[in-house]
Parts: sequence; structure tokens; C-alpha cells
Amino acid sequence: MNLLFMGGAQAQATTLNNLWELQSKTSSINAGRASITSTTAYNEEMVENDVFKYYSNGEWKVSNSGKCVPVINPTTRKTQYKVQACNQEEVDNVIESARIAQKSWAKTPLWKRAELLHKVAAILKQHTKPIADCLVKEIAKPAKDALTEVVRSGDLVSYCAEEGIRVLGRGNYLVSDSFPGNERTKYCLTSKIPLGVVLAIPPFNYPVNLAVSKIAPALIAGNSLVLKPPTQGAVAALHMMHCFHLAGFPKGLISCVTGKGSEIGDFLTMHPGINCISFTGGDTGIAISKKAGMVPLQMELGGKDACIILEDSDLDLAASNIVKGGFSYSGQRCTAVKVVLVIESIADTLVKKVNEKIEKLTVGPPEDNCDITPVVTECSANFIESLVMDAKQKGAKFCQEYRREGNLIWPLLLDCVRSDMRIAWEEPFGPVLPVIRIDSVEEAIRHCNASNFGLQGCIFTKDINKAILISDAMEMGTVQINSAPARGPDHFPFQGLKDSGIGSQGITNSINMMTKVKSTVINLPAPSYTMG
Repeated sequence: MNLLFMGGAQAQATTLNNLWELQSKTSSINAGRASITSTTAYNEEMVENDVFKYYSNGEWKVSNSGKCVPVINPTTRKTQYKVQACNQEEVDNVIESARIAQKSWAKTPLWKRAELLHKVAAILKQHTKPIADCLVKEIAKPAKDALTEVVRSGDLVSYCAEEGIRVLGRGNYLVSDSFPGNERTKYCLTSKIPLGVVLAIPPFNYPVNLAVSKIAPALIAGNSLVLKPPTQGAVAALHMMHCFHLAGFPKGLISCVTGKGSEIGDFLTMHPGINCISFTGGDTGIAISKKAGMVPLQMELGGKDACIILEDSDLDLAASNIVKGGFSYSGQRCTAVKVVLVIESIADTLVKKVNEKIEKLTVGPPEDNCDITPVVTECSANFIESLVMDAKQKGAKFCQEYRREGNLIWPLLLDCVRSDMRIAWEEPFGPVLPVIRIDSVEEAIRHCNASNFGLQGCIFTKDINKAILISDAMEMGTVQINSAPARGPDHFPFQGLKDSGIGSQGITNSINMMTKVKSTVINLPAPSYTMG
């Protein structure tokens, strides 16, 4: 079955069902199909002295800095990989190569750009296993979810190729006499043109999917791209970059620089050669937005996603979504449920149902596909613990015993949380979920809107009219009705208000964001009207 001609969800399901069969077959695919399936084959080109190289101008390179950055395995808390610590001179060279390559790429026919994106999507799926293995080791993503992320990324790239042809393949035609006081003496033709060099900075929790969600729209729109991956997730991103290398994109068009944000972060984001920045992360994005100047920005900076439970809601459905939304990937998602706001009269019943489901969650290493795996760094674990201890000191009810071993934190539901507790407002990014009991819908809305975040929220009720009214009142980029917050499917718009972001993501919105409108006006010597 040809996956390229299937719908995205159907293709992903079919791909996952046949994944292990596909992986066993790819080892025999010949080099002419540009497929290298073994980690050893990757290492021969990408690694030197146990340090992964960075990717620049179509080549894998060792940094002149002579330094490397360790990638710590969250489970073992030991160094798993090492990546190059690029310096500012190398960043300069990468951006200059991107500037030159973009001029030629902008003249490449749209169908050829789409063809290359379809090719890299297929190669990504052929390399699912080695990329997923890196996600397991670098960010402790459960093995099953790691596989899903890579397959989903391939589907995103293919969809973007098709959507790019639709969005960029047409322009607008305006005539002057549609505005009062004008004759038809001017024809205005508008089209979308690339911005230039796009800087993409994805987060640790989806270093592949949220990288390609920036890369594919940039490339189909005619831009070049520089990728700065997170340290945790850098090697998975480099493996993903290798797929673009194998697909045969022009040299310099797409590059990947690794290193410490403290050394090259500001240099990258403030570089005069960067024409657009797409960033997903936390507070760092606010600092970037203040320094970037006259550069288009696309930013998603986290959220405190609230889940409002009304008296008429299906409590079994709500409890299932609270646990899935709050504890999937140990709560390390921008769209995780971060606070539950439940009407007092049904709170005891809901909490009981949620606790019953929490008891069934498995805790352990990502290799075992456990529901709860170690959080990404010791620093993250310490921060989560500080929120828990603050809540304990101020009288929150612990529904489970607080347990932590290294970076591994057991799932914890905190009931009877009050607004003076830090966890009522701060984003834990971990498997700890606060429950705030409320007396009215209005109280829930006030709490949501008092937050400095505004990414997503959700409402559980059987009254759709009430749901719409509450949704309209919530200052959120997206409100889910009778489901947990979620990013996706990947072609859906995804945006935040307030400190949660700037602009909107989603495939179509990203393509539009990474282009600019250009007008060409034809001036006629005399009015001219087309006759029927």
C-alpha cells in the first residue's frame, strides 16, 4: 500500500502497525534508495572520537572550538552522547551558506521542492528505529511514543509538501475600480515570497516533530533554514538531519549547529543574517523576542492548561482525559493538563476516579514503555519537587505519597490546592497535578484568565451551549471541549495568548508565517473593462 496516497491518520496507523516489519526490511534496502539503516552506518559519517559532528554546507564537521557538550541520559544520569560545541565563527559560516543557498532554492520550482520533501518523509520513516532509540536515551521518552513521534514527523513533512503546493501555488488579482473614485487602470498581482534564512529552535520534549514542523514549512516556502536543537534531543535531531542530507537537498540550504545556548544562543537569535525565528520552549522565548528586532517571530512558550469540570459532565470521560492529559510523557508537554478546576459538589467523586486511574500507571524506564519515566534533567526534578514542597507546607492534600528516585518522580495528585500555592500558577512540567475546588463557573474562568499563560484549556460538560460561552470567555489560544488539551493533528492551528506565544503554528499557518506578500501593479494608459 502506498502511504503517500493515504490520509494522514490512516497512513500513520498503517505505518505503526507495520513498523517492525518495515524495520526488518529496511536493512536490505540498497544504497541507491539513499537509506542507511544501522546506527553504525550513521556513526561512520556523523561521529568522530565518540562526538557527534554538526551539519554545515552539506557536510558533517568537527568544531574548531575543540569542545563538546555532554548529553545526559535522564534514566542513568550519565553521559549518553556528546555533541560539538560550535563557536560564533562557525555560526557565521553556516548563516552565510544558508543565505547563498536560499537564493537558488527560491528559484526552484514548487513541485521540485515538494518532491524532495516527500522523499525525506519516506527516508524518515525508514529510519524510525534509530531516531526513536535516541529519543529514548536522550529524553526518556517511552519507546512506543518515540516511534510514534518519528512516524508522525514523516506524515507532517508529506502533508506540508502537498499543502505548500496549494497555498503557494496561487496568488490574488485585484482591480483598482473596486475602490471608490478609481477607474480600472491598475491590475494588482500578489504572491507569497520567502523571507530568507529561518532559525528554528525546537524544545527537548519533541526534538524531531517540532523540528520538522518548522523545517518543512520553511523549505516548501523557499527559505533556507538553520536548526539549533536542544542539548537533550540533539542527537535525535542530528539523525533527523541526516535524513535531509540523504534526500539530496542543496548544500547550505539546511544546517544544524549544536552547542551551549550561553555561548551561541544570543549570537544566533540576534544575527543580522537571520530573517525569521521559530521557537518553541519556555521563558527564553520572551528574552529572544525582546532582542530579535525587526524579525518575524513564531513562538510557543508553554502554558498552565486548565481543565474545567462542570456538574453535568461525564466524570469517567473527564477522569480518563485528566490522567492522559496530565501524566502522558510524565507531564512534560506544553499542552498537558496543568490544573483541574472542579465544581465542589462533584469534586470527591472526580478525585476518586482520577486516583483509581493513577494507581494503574506504570513507573520506570522508557525502554519498558512505562507511563511515567524520568523527567529530562535533575534541575527539572528539583524544580518540580520545590512546587510539591511548597504545596505541602501550605496544606495541600496529597492523594499519593510523594516519591522520587533521581529524575524519576512518581505520579502525584494534589487535592484542595489554593491560589496562594505556587503550583496553582507555575508550570511544573512533570507528573504532578493540582486540583482546585471551585464554587462556580465564573470562579474557574477568573482563575484561568488571571494566569500569565494562555495556551490551551478544556471544558467537560454535556451542554454545548454552555461550553461555547465558557470557551469564549477563556483567554486561551485553543479550548478543547470534552477532551484534554492537545497539539494536533499537525495541520490544526496551534497558538497561545499572553506569555504563551506569538503568532500561530500548524502547517498552513507556518507556511504563511514564513512568507511575505509581494505585489506587482500593472498600470494601464486608459481604463479597460473585460467584456463578456
